[in-house]
Amino acid sequence: MATNAVDETEATQATTDEKAVDTTKSDEVPETEVPAAAEAAQTKEESPSGVGQGAAAVVSAALGVVSLTGSWIGTVASARQNLVGQLETAQNAGVAQQIQAVYGDAWQTTALWGGLFALIALVVGVVTLARPAFGTPGRIQAPWIKSVAWAGVALGVIGLFLAVLKYTGVLLGLPSAS
Repeated sequence: MATNAVDETEATQATTDEKAVDTTKSDEVPETEVPAAAEAAQTKEESPSGVGQGAAAVVSAALGVVSLTGSWIGTVASARQNLVGQLETAQNAGVAQQIQAVYGDAWQTTALWGGLFALIALVVGVVTLARPAFGTPGRIQAPWIKSVAWAGVALGVIGLFLAVLKYTGVLLGLPSAS
């Protein structure tokens, strides 16, 4: 029985030594994995981060909002057109002609600027959404970029539609002078 106890102790020590050896082997990193990890880190740093696409999506949405609410440049252009209409309209012109020259042209100028902002928002949004098709294969666009770009496209379409309605007089047209 004493021999049996000694054999058991030696077997336990041998197993413990094998585990110690196995543990040290698993902690060591083979030399072939180190360059692969360095290459992966280098590739990650070189790949585009999507910041430009995110900025373009936000710009698209902002331009869409501006097309709906109006812009400073549209207001200035409208006021200028109003002044030009006042200066060019003769005193003996009819009421309908005065209304068109003073207010109608200014209203159409505002619609043109709103339509321009809407068109730019639409184009920037579509280009942002289409960009991954021409980029690095397998690179996925962040979901928030897609959402904001789609919002810019939607706002651009709505703004363009409203600008056309304003310009043609369908939406809030000039009152008739007759």
